[in-house]
Amino acid sequence: QVQLVESGGGLVQPGGSLTLSCTVSGSGYLAIGWFRQAPGKEREGVACVSLILGTSYYRQSVKGRFTASRGNSRVAAYLEMHSLLPEDTAVYFCATVCPNSQDMAQVIDYDYWGQGTQVTVSA
Repeated sequence: QVQLVESGGGLVQPGGSLTLSCTVSGSGYLAIGWFRQAPGKEREGVACVSLILGTSYYRQSVKGRFTASRGNSRVAAYLEMHSLLPEDTAVYFCATVCPNSQDMAQVIDYDYWGQGTQVTVSA
C-alpha cells in the first residue's frame, strides 16, 4: 500500500515562490510525478523526476520556473516553484508515476492519490 502526502502549499503573490514536498510510504517506485488540478479543470501533469537518475521533465508552461528534484530519506521529492502566476493556482499532487512526457496528461487508473496541497497565486 502506497500513501502519499503533499505539503508546502499556500497563498503567494504573483512572482513569488513556494516549495512543495512529497513524502511517500511504501517502496518500489522509481520516479515521482507532480500533477495539479485547477477548479473546473482536469488534473494535468506538471513534472516528473527520476529518483534513480535525478533527471526531470516538465510541462511547457512551467519550464524555467519549476524544478523537480529528489529528496532525502524522509522526503521523496520536492517541487520548487518560482515566478508563480495566477494560472498556477491549483491543488498540487504527487504520485509514484509520471505523466506522459509527450502530452503531460493526467494518469488514469492510479489508485494512490493523496489529498494534495493548495497553491493559490493572487495579489
